[in-house]
Amino acid sequence: MADLSSLKDLGTVAESTSAAPVHVRKVDAQGRSYATGKRKNAVARVWVKPGSGKITINGREFATYFARPVLQMILRQPIVAAARDGQFDIVATVVGGGLSGQAGAVRHGISKALTYFEPGLRPVLKKGGFLTRDSRVVERKKYGKAKARRSFQFSKR
Repeated sequence: MADLSSLKDLGTVAESTSAAPVHVRKVDAQGRSYATGKRKNAVARVWVKPGSGKITINGREFATYFARPVLQMILRQPIVAAARDGQFDIVATVVGGGLSGQAGAVRHGISKALTYFEPGLRPVLKKGGFLTRDSRVVERKKYGKAKARRSFQFSKR
């Protein structure tokens, strides 16, 4: 640490520190980048590597795993936003939650893995809101209540 004897010295110390974090490329020995995505109670482990655009979820084609078109669209959003359609092979394993939560978790994982593979995509994905973890989870049931907040039906007699 620099010796600070006056306020002028403090100004020189502040200028020397870097303001913005530098995002570096994180790729393993096989040329893949890995990220974990989460939504509700679903957790997805996602690997992204250069390829033909094949997406595999839990060993199955993503169109068969997520049969609803809305879920398929949710899954492909970060790839389309980054303009990298058909350039990456994606392998994901997802556990917990329902199909909607799993689709959101895989989307979050794909977004993070793309930023690790290609840090230049981070501003585009961040602006689209794909890097933010949707922290909403089901509220727990409280004692004396029928559900989390719903009371039992009131009866005067």
